[in-house]
Amino acid sequence: MSAEEVPPVAREIVQDVTLANPRPVGRIQTRRITMQPDVEGGLHLHNGPVVGSIERGSAIYQVEGGTPVTLETGDTFYEEEGARIARFDAGPEGVVFLAHFPVGTHEEPTLTML
Repeated sequence: MSAEEVPPVAREIVQDVTLANPRPVGRIQTRRITMQPDVEGGLHLHNGPVVGSIERGSAIYQVEGGTPVTLETGDTFYEEEGARIARFDAGPEGVVFLAHFPVGTHEEPTLTML
């Protein structure tokens, strides 16, 4: 294939997460979440890991005790099971993101506000 040719399909790893606490996974629920401009997510945790990516807009993401990070379109994130998420705040233009929740077969993903 010459340098001018573009392959018809390109596959790129954008996130590869090793779970700190491996768990049985019976299904993965994916949610598209929309937050209006400047909405603060508040301190929270989930009953399982969360992996996701920003579709539009931006968010400030911070694990409790960690450094805040600005996530923008195309960026990925990982929330470890039980991690206290201090911030997942929408930027000035709001944010739309996909969040994937690997859970047990008869388990529902939960978000607990702290």
